[in-house]
Amino acid sequence: MALKPEPTAPFHSVQYALRVLESVSQHGDGVTDAQISRETGLPTGHLASLLLTLRREGYVEQVSDGAYVIGASLLLLGSGAARRQALEGRLQHALDQLRDSVGAAVYLSRYVDGEVSVTQVADGPLTPAVNEWVDFRSSAHASAVGKCLLAQLDHEGRRDHLSRHRIARLTSRTITSEKVLLSKLEAQPATVPVLDLQEYAVGTVCAAVPLTAGATAGCLALSLPIEEAHRLREAADTLNRRAAPVLLSLAL
Repeated sequence: MALKPEPTAPFHSVQYALRVLESVSQHGDGVTDAQISRETGLPTGHLASLLLTLRREGYVEQVSDGAYVIGASLLLLGSGAARRQALEGRLQHALDQLRDSVGAAVYLSRYVDGEVSVTQVADGPLTPAVNEWVDFRSSAHASAVGKCLLAQLDHEGRRDHLSRHRIARLTSRTITSEKVLLSKLEAQPATVPVLDLQEYAVGTVCAAVPLTAGATAGCLALSLPIEEAHRLREAADTLNRRAAPVLLSLAL
């Protein structure tokens, strides 16, 4: 399925981060922020916050003379099974931090081989995950995760998915008209969180933000009990703002 070409907001930050990491990796003995700025073309103000994020995530380290070198987290991402294990660990750590930041269960999902796949979840006693009472693969039309992934496909990709998965009424709020659903997906802005207001499950509200790495559509999502619905939009905005470290791990 073809992806829509428009990038998401966190995607730009990741592009810049990759340029910074490329610059740092070319200087084994360390490189100053001024030199990184010259090599990447990034203004020092933007570069400072980016370097702070990369240091916090362990991708770069600052040595005694103030220069920057490649960090332990990047060295862990070598190849093969070790790389996959390290990447999964990095992702889970980032998801756990997001869960604590937004006070909600957090989900990482991808659209793989024409199907919705929830690949990792960060939940806990105070932030329980939604009860998957209908397989997420069959309920993309109703869930925030599914709608966010479908919104990243082109028109034909969406129609193909819906031709394989019947639009069923899961709650009284579920959209059951393919025409209405396709219209809403087409109009969905790339930088605005997708919401599920009890469309998948009564008593649960969800939000999802796009997280595209390479040619695969992906998203970050969160779920809250209906009693905390008043927090949904603020939590979704926080999720969107802090998506860059997760996307960076995927990109690496």
